[in-house]
Order: sequence, then C-alpha cells, then structure tokens
Amino acid sequence: NLEKMAYPRNLTISLNSEDKRPPDAPSEDQPKAKKDHKVRVWVDGCFDMAHFGHANALRQAKGLGDYLVVGIHSDEDISFHKGPPVMKEQERYKVIKSIKWVDEIVEGAPYVTQLDLMDKYNCDFCAHGDDITTTADGSNSYQAVMDAGRFKIFNRTRGVSTTDLVGRMLLMTKSHFVQTQDDEDGLKSPMKKFANEGPISKSPYTGMYKFLPTSKRIIQFSDGMDKEPKSGDKVVYATGDFDLFHAGHVDFLQACFELGNYIIVGLHEDQVVNAYKGGNFPIMNLHERVLGALACKYVSDVVIGAPYKVTDEQIDYFKVDFVVHGKTPVKPAPDGSDPYEIPKKRGIFRTVDSGNSLTTNDIVLRIIENRLKFEERNKKKESKEIQKMKE
Repeated sequence: NLEKMAYPRNLTISLNSEDKRPPDAPSEDQPKAKKDHKVRVWVDGCFDMAHFGHANALRQAKGLGDYLVVGIHSDEDISFHKGPPVMKEQERYKVIKSIKWVDEIVEGAPYVTQLDLMDKYNCDFCAHGDDITTTADGSNSYQAVMDAGRFKIFNRTRGVSTTDLVGRMLLMTKSHFVQTQDDEDGLKSPMKKFANEGPISKSPYTGMYKFLPTSKRIIQFSDGMDKEPKSGDKVVYATGDFDLFHAGHVDFLQACFELGNYIIVGLHEDQVVNAYKGGNFPIMNLHERVLGALACKYVSDVVIGAPYKVTDEQIDYFKVDFVVHGKTPVKPAPDGSDPYEIPKKRGIFRTVDSGNSLTTNDIVLRIIENRLKFEERNKKKESKEIQKMKE
C-alpha cells in the first residue's frame, strides 16, 4: 500500500561520464598492465540479461589496459553451446555498448575465443573472470588463448548471475528486496526445485548467492568522483525503477539527450516499486539497480530512494530543467495525485518516446513462456561446470 509508505531521505551518487577509466585496479590486487603502447584488452561473452556482475567484469578488464574491445556472441552460437538466450542479440549489443568502460564491441564474436580475431583488433590479451566457460562438448572456450600465454583472470562478481535472475522471475519471491519479506507463495511455487535443489545449488559460478552491497563497489561504479553540472548544462531528471536495466532503458536515456546533456536517474525504493507494480517486482533490489544505472555512460547522477512524487525541493536542489517520463502508464501517488503534478505546473515535464517498446515485464514473460527451456539450459551449464571442477 503506497499510502502507508514513508520515503527515505535522498542519497545521491555522482560520476564523471567523460572519464570512463576506473580509478583503481580492477580486482583485489591485480596490477594494471604496463606497456609503452596503448594496451588493448579483449573480453567476450554472451552478456545475456546484462547485469552489474557483467558491468563489474568489464570494469575490471578495462583496468588491465587502456582500451577495451568486447566480443558478443550471436543468438545462434549461444543456443548451440548453452541454450537459448533471454535477450536478442541486437538488445545485448546495445546494452553492452552503453556500458561506460566499453570502447568498442564486436558483434557475433565466436563462442570459442580465437587468436586471429584478437589480432585483427590488435588486442594484447584476453581477460575473463575466474569462473569456467565451456563449449557444447565441455571443452575450455579459452584453451587456445591460455596456451598462447595471452590470458588474464579477474575475480568474478559474487551475488548475481543470470541464473539467479531467472530464478527470481520464476519463483515470484521477494527475498531479494533490500528489506527482506516473508513469502509464502514462493515456497509453494513449482519452480522451488529450480532454485534450491539439484545441481543448481552446487556450482560456485551459477549458484544463487545473496548480493552484499558495499560502499567500495558503489565508489568503483561511480568512478569515485563528484561531478556537478557545468554552467550551460541542461539537467534532465528521469525517475522510475529501471529494473533489469535493458535496451529499452538505454534507448530512453539516449532520447533524453535531445532535451539535455546531464541526466539524473531517480531510483524508487523496492517497496515503492512493489506497491505500484505488484507481484515480485522489482526483480533486482535497489542496490543492484543503482549499480546498473551507474554503469551506463548516459547517466550523470543517481538519486537512491527517490520519492515517487517529484517535489519542488528536488527540482530546485538539482537545478532540473526538464522532468521526463516514457510512454508507459503512470500510477497515482499515495495521495491520489499525479506524481508529475508539480513539474507539469512548472511547465518542465516532457514525455520521451524512446522508440523501443521493450519493458521489464516483457523480459519476465519471455522467461515464463520458455520456463522449461531455461531450466534445462541452466541445469546443463551447471553440470558442465561441476564436471570441469572435478577434472
């Protein structure tokens, strides 16, 4: 019930959208590669339902060099080696291209990393997390690169995986919220086995873990810098849940640049999102959604726990020129009023058409409609990883 909710004080994080380099070493103690020439790093992957774990991998990889080239596998290749992807290849290309640590993408990169392709893009070495990636026959996708001595490892981000996100959507639980709630429905779900039993719970790579947010991670994603709008900048404020940060969000934020060049994203608290969307939304909790927004190169500032109703105080404090919303329906505020009533009265509200109809709901429907396929895909992936660990 929105009427019973008290909104938290706003917390903001700023980042320098012009400086795409992370301020520190990518993983715990890995030194940055040092060469006289510009060090080019190759990373490849599926990047299905790209989340902050993927973004952190790219952040760490970029920290190993100066220029990051990301190869993204095609739908056909992914389907052959591990099962159907949730997101279409054009959607995956768009999201990865929007991540601020990425300098260049290669569409349709082969599933098995090839030295000649790395050479074509003048990459010194390939970087990957410390998890296991195997082909359809169970062999190491990076063996050739390892044998050539052109492979570097960074730490995989614990606490999130595509498997975990799929499980949340199928289970319809709320335990991932910042404030954990009891959930009887989740325990009765026929998909309980998917998340808690069988091989899914055994692999340290695709198993489900509780994400533990830290100030260090937020600072890493915000580049550790406070950057205020410069004189002459046009400030655009976009508020919402930005759940499962996807290609629709990317197109929306790009469209916002037609109105201004400093984009502030206001993220609603989990219970607020759940009140106006219902079910087990948001799929990603507030901390996870913050990192997703911070990773996007089009975002200049993030308001954590933004009020559902836009206020005069917000507009004045952030010196907002335009308040925007997409073409999705808007639910009334707790008092029954229009949450955009104030910016509309001030004549600064704008509806932004991204030209992309993709929503978080659409992604959830894809998962539900293909439940058995995704369940089988994840079990096969898990089994291959466990077998590889035993070798």
